[in-house]
Amino acid sequence: MARILRGEIRWADLNPVRGSEQAGLRPVLILSQDVFNERSNTVIAVALTSKPQHVDFPLTLELVSKDLPKKSWVKISHIRTLAVERIGKRLGRATPEELSQIIEGLNEIIGT
Repeated sequence: MARILRGEIRWADLNPVRGSEQAGLRPVLILSQDVFNERSNTVIAVALTSKPQHVDFPLTLELVSKDLPKKSWVKISHIRTLAVERIGKRLGRATPEELSQIIEGLNEIIGT
């Protein structure tokens, strides 16, 4: 598999899940640093959804990537550590500004 890089949007198999977790084969945005992704055999990612969101920043952020087939929102509160075996094909990339906003949203949720 090609290197998994921070900021990439990739397909991921999120099953099995419990409760309100995002399920199925869906796009995720990779948040973890490249060196972590290479050495740990895991990545830290947030799930994307194509369903319009009623909550706003810091819980969700609309992405503007032209690479995505549908209008998409990052579910910032749906952060997961995933084995690299769950990660599939690259769909696109978030802008540096979007990535920065997502990290800022996480900091608001978990505190700094």
